[in-house]
Amino acid sequence: MTHVEDELNSQPDCWTRAATEAADHVRALPAPGERVAVVGCGTSYFMAQAVAALREGGGQGETDAFAASEYPDGRAYDRVVALTRSGTTTEVLDLLRRLKGRTRTTAITADPETPVLHAADEVVVLGFADERSVVQTRFATTALTLLRAHLGLHTDAVVADARTALATALPQQLVDCTQFTFLGRGWTVGLANEAGLKMREAALAWTEAYPAMEYRHGPISVTSPGTATWMFGEAPEGLAQQVRDTGGLWIEGGLDPLAELVRAQRLAVAVAAARGLDPDRPRHLTRSVILAP
Repeated sequence: MTHVEDELNSQPDCWTRAATEAADHVRALPAPGERVAVVGCGTSYFMAQAVAALREGGGQGETDAFAASEYPDGRAYDRVVALTRSGTTTEVLDLLRRLKGRTRTTAITADPETPVLHAADEVVVLGFADERSVVQTRFATTALTLLRAHLGLHTDAVVADARTALATALPQQLVDCTQFTFLGRGWTVGLANEAGLKMREAALAWTEAYPAMEYRHGPISVTSPGTATWMFGEAPEGLAQQVRDTGGLWIEGGLDPLAELVRAQRLAVAVAAARGLDPDRPRHLTRSVILAP
């Protein structure tokens, strides 16, 4: 078993622990009414998109998501939350240092023995969700679970759905597809983006991701027999039939969207195996992006 397989299989236990520990980090996490920006790079950026939509949609306060390299210095926030598995990513550390002394910052990381410990005002450590693999799975979803629990949006049913996602076989015709499109709405747009990234990283697959309604505005033209379109959450009316009319495979996301992401992680590993690739050694990637000064 690869590292990434072992780590993605451990997600239900990680989520349970994160939800239990959320109350221990209340002071470090955004309070209701705060104006918040959530930042990250790669997978962490897509988790930031999901968190921002969940928080603002839940009436907790205006919340934006940015790639750490694209943070708008001219905007004022009460708190910036940085998601960083390694605690060493150049863009995240640069941003936290720029904000020091003028904007409250919180870092959620897997490793406190890194520069992020001193760069952020508050640090939440999810060491039990750290990973050996380059391809992120459990740290990202565990950080999101922590924040969902903090917002009062996590339930035991999410964990149960994750176990179902791990126990249920993937359709063979899905593994054999040549192109994959992931769709979301609201907070699940970030999950769709992350599913696409997993497929590209682990399996070198042709993948795209869109807000579900935007898919109709051009991208549906790539859908045909031998391709798959996977919906995270409830689909817009009529979209499933439009995809079926193209001859493409429609995958309805019947589980909690975060558990659907677990299924997509499994798909990435399965497609990698079918193509003779090692998902623990993705091409041109490292665990952390550290740019030379």
